[in-house]
Amino acid sequence: MHLRIRLTCRKYEIWALSFFSLVTGLYVLHFSLALILVNKEVPQTRGMLYPRESETREVRSLDGIWNFVRSDQANPTQGVRDEWYTKDLSQSRPTIPMPVPASYNDITTDNLRDHVGTVWYDRKFFVPRSWSKNQRIWLRFGSVHYEAFVWINGQKVVKHEIGHLPFEAEVTDILNYGAENRITVMCDNALIQTTVPQGKITEVPNDNGMTIIQSYTFDFFNYAGIHRSVHLYTTPRTFIEEVEVTTALSENNSVGEVFYSVSVNGSAANEAINVLNIQANLYDKEGAKVANTTSDGKLDGCLKLTGVKPWWPYLMHPEPGYLYELEIKLLAANEELLDVYRLKVGLRTLSWNKSQFLINGKPVYFRGFGRHEDSDIRGKGLDNALMVRDFNLLKWIGANAYRTSHYPYSEESMQFADQHGIMIIDECPSVDTENYSQELLGKHKSSLEQLIHRDRNHPSVVMWSIANEPRTASMNADSYFELVANFTRSLDKTRPITAAIAVPYTQDKSGRHLDIISFNRYNAWYSNTGRLDMVTQNVIDEATAWNKQYNKPVIMSEYGADTLEGLHMTPAYVWSEEFQEEVFARHFKAFDQLRKKGWFIGEFVWNFADFKTAQSYTRVGGNKKGVFTRSRQPKAAAHLLRKRYFALGRDLDQCQFPEDLFTYIADLIS
Repeated sequence: MHLRIRLTCRKYEIWALSFFSLVTGLYVLHFSLALILVNKEVPQTRGMLYPRESETREVRSLDGIWNFVRSDQANPTQGVRDEWYTKDLSQSRPTIPMPVPASYNDITTDNLRDHVGTVWYDRKFFVPRSWSKNQRIWLRFGSVHYEAFVWINGQKVVKHEIGHLPFEAEVTDILNYGAENRITVMCDNALIQTTVPQGKITEVPNDNGMTIIQSYTFDFFNYAGIHRSVHLYTTPRTFIEEVEVTTALSENNSVGEVFYSVSVNGSAANEAINVLNIQANLYDKEGAKVANTTSDGKLDGCLKLTGVKPWWPYLMHPEPGYLYELEIKLLAANEELLDVYRLKVGLRTLSWNKSQFLINGKPVYFRGFGRHEDSDIRGKGLDNALMVRDFNLLKWIGANAYRTSHYPYSEESMQFADQHGIMIIDECPSVDTENYSQELLGKHKSSLEQLIHRDRNHPSVVMWSIANEPRTASMNADSYFELVANFTRSLDKTRPITAAIAVPYTQDKSGRHLDIISFNRYNAWYSNTGRLDMVTQNVIDEATAWNKQYNKPVIMSEYGADTLEGLHMTPAYVWSEEFQEEVFARHFKAFDQLRKKGWFIGEFVWNFADFKTAQSYTRVGGNKKGVFTRSRQPKAAAHLLRKRYFALGRDLDQCQFPEDLFTYIADLIS
């Protein structure tokens, strides 16, 4: 029997070794390296600004219907060996149409859903002849899960590992201008013990011989494919490569400052750095210029404005999510305009201590959800209609925050959160982390570096989550998460760090490295199933123990119960809508008592909406813990939660109740 897995970053060079050798090798690797973790450098992301058109930039989408081929599971490297990327895929294998962006798993009616290994995409496109004139052309992917290899006209242009994060490559010298081009993508969904997230691959007998099985411990489906948009975009030869923004407010929030730092591309630009200028302009929501500055010979500066409108979370202010537009102009010494880039900026401050988290000097109480990017047919593919619907539901229910469980969400959804004042706990793809090793540590850190580089300018991002339910009782968890947490702080000191912990507080070895303690617990569901009389005090006792252990603010980051839409049982019984309501109500009692202690700062329901999981006899079509169905319709608990979230908003932030919050029953005044 052979177990086919990826052995090195240069995958497809070696794929097969015996099962015994693999197990022995991993055993030795774990115990010889995990105990001596070294804080090695990881590659630093460059560029990657979200593609936006301006006077100096053009953007073209490559979204649409691509051609698609799956590799044989028993021969995943055939396409590389036979060089499928040198010609149309249809000349190597019969192709089928595949939408981009989308997960490929649920599109067809055959067993593509459970395919393990590589798949191939290609399509043709034209590039305007005008693009060949004194500019650079970039190819950018919003996300491919899990690993991607990309060719243009038969030439390899980029390889990227770790899904849910963008990557790009310059293709200026590879394109055919005023002519047809071909893009080919090989995507691999295989997860092993050194990928982020982790998984295992086994080869088992079936009715016709052998089959390859992908397994993982996390409780959501391993959707794969080109999940987010693909763009071509242009920049000038000398262009704005990086923009980093931080903000500050005066003590009374009346004066604001926007600090910007710009990087210009390439060695040629760096040699000419003293003859480049930055002109920065700040515009309010109505388009009026409210601040401007010119940084002669420097690529950083500060914009100061009075009468500032701070960025506030939803329901904490009558005008939440206020955004200014920052315009960055790169000028030559002779005032020639070289490049222009614009981005939205929210002015706000974050601070935290041993008992509170504050935004703009005001204490925050988080009320929200864990979520998933997940929908019928599209899987984890970007869907703008679904995104808008989800944000409508978040505001309808009165939530002010969510956690990007358990991976980075689309850049478009981050922008939407900025606009609507929804706070985000931004989580990297490390879920159920175990079997700590040097290679895993490097990829874990790389996932955080890419995430922070992508999302550092979003005012909605208020916290970094470095893992979900890691095995922090392990002997090696202490040193591992110390390195991960310290690395995260080295990248951004303006936001606190957390992780959603599932082990008991008596066993955890990660909490001392965090700024805020988040814990997941499913009272009356996974523990003491059905016992509604064993919820409230258990929650109070555990939250109190976490705070006593670490003397830090505490959030309950997951609680809930699976609920089958339309199942009603009185008295409440597991899986019924009544049971989900009762579970919530018992938690609400605990949360209200904990809030009075001062250090309990948030409650997050698991989950926002039902989502797909791997097949299991414990899952009826997926995880049903959503307060909304997978088609985004409310269960009974959604209405209960809505009343609570708006009641908290009124009591804590003096927001107004929606007119339809309480249904008219009777006028009892005679």
